[in-house]
Amino acid sequence: MAKQTAVINAHYRRLSLGKKITRDFSHNKYKYLMILPVLVYLALFCYKPMYGIQIAFRNFKVTRGIEKSPWVGMYWFEQFFNDPYFWRLLRNTFLISGLQIVFGFPAPIVLALMLNEVRNNRFKRTVQTITYMPYFISLVVLCSLVKIYTQQNGLVSEIVEFFGGTRQNWLQDPKYYRLIYIVSDIWQSIGWNSIIYLAALSAIDMEQYEAARIDGANRFQQMLHVTLPGILPTIVILFILRMGSILNVGYEKTLLLYQPTTYEVADLFSTYTYRISLGATAGQPQYSLSTAVSLFNTIVNVVFLLLTNFLSRRTTDSSLF
Repeated sequence: MAKQTAVINAHYRRLSLGKKITRDFSHNKYKYLMILPVLVYLALFCYKPMYGIQIAFRNFKVTRGIEKSPWVGMYWFEQFFNDPYFWRLLRNTFLISGLQIVFGFPAPIVLALMLNEVRNNRFKRTVQTITYMPYFISLVVLCSLVKIYTQQNGLVSEIVEFFGGTRQNWLQDPKYYRLIYIVSDIWQSIGWNSIIYLAALSAIDMEQYEAARIDGANRFQQMLHVTLPGILPTIVILFILRMGSILNVGYEKTLLLYQPTTYEVADLFSTYTYRISLGATAGQPQYSLSTAVSLFNTIVNVVFLLLTNFLSRRTTDSSLF
């Protein structure tokens, strides 16, 4: 049997690439048909738009089109790096994204671990439902709630005054903007993001817990030495993916929350791109500059993705590729 398999493999290696593809398709045609819609989607909406990347290297005019617009090379990147707003945008984007990673990324893991220790199923389902609900609230509604809660006569001021503080409009104070942004983000997404960790927890072999109990491990030690290692591959993969979008801080929420008094701490790459693409800064749309900023954003994200994946592969057994 082993000799026959070796002969078949040797024959397969001698085939040309076209014959290999034809042979694989004939043996797995239904599998290829299943992934065909995904491939079409990727081709139309992910790869075809990449043709427009060259706008970042041209002085793009809508009336001329991409091909007839003059090539200017790295001009728009130089303009962006010399922009007085560049360092402010870089600082704010990294700070808010970093705070989301430091506080927002572990939050659903902690919630999943806590729910995993609950033995009362009714209480567990109630907590899950309550934590899931904010995720389904429209972002506009959520930001409106945040504005209402943080105004001078809102809920936050009521609580602060109860403990001896003074009332104020918290969202207009630059010192508290990032705190409000991160807390509201965790509140909205913690329940939904915990689902994948709860699924990973359900796949852990219960015999490992029994062995740990026999060895004298208490509940905390079981969580530390059985539960966490069991979901570590899931945590690592999601962390790599999160690092791959480190500069992708959503502009929608920022546009709905920030005000002139908080521009200094709230303005991001995404909001800057939004403004210049609509002509809010120069009086006319700057498509080439906005494309250059978006391309820079993407390159930084890819670098962080590759670096995090490389470090993960070197230090753990989990990586994307």
